[in-house]
Amino acid sequence: IPHAAWVSERLELPMCYVRSQAKAHGKGKQIEGQAEPGQRVVIIEDLISTGGSSLAAVRALKEAGCEVLGVAAIFTYGLEKAKQAFAEENLPAYTLTDYNTLIETAVRLGAVSEHDLAT
Repeated sequence: IPHAAWVSERLELPMCYVRSQAKAHGKGKQIEGQAEPGQRVVIIEDLISTGGSSLAAVRALKEAGCEVLGVAAIFTYGLEKAKQAFAEENLPAYTLTDYNTLIETAVRLGAVSEHDLAT
């Protein structure tokens, strides 16, 4: 939520939050905030592992009538399952960095040994 709030504020665009499922109490909403039919949205994530939670949010927003343009995340493990899932949805996913970059940098800086890398 804080990453999406920061992007929303910087771009002066509305933000909403998509829960994994609708609340069982109160107004019973799955989406909190502005999400209106025809609205174009980008999902902001901190991490993409399998892509499941991102794509659940995509489905909820599409059901609300939004046009989902893609997903932007800070980090991905680069799992094939996620790549396939986004491809099947014909939805682009962009990340700032990934596991391969992290581990290569850790080796270069000596935080991870070549032996550990092989393991």
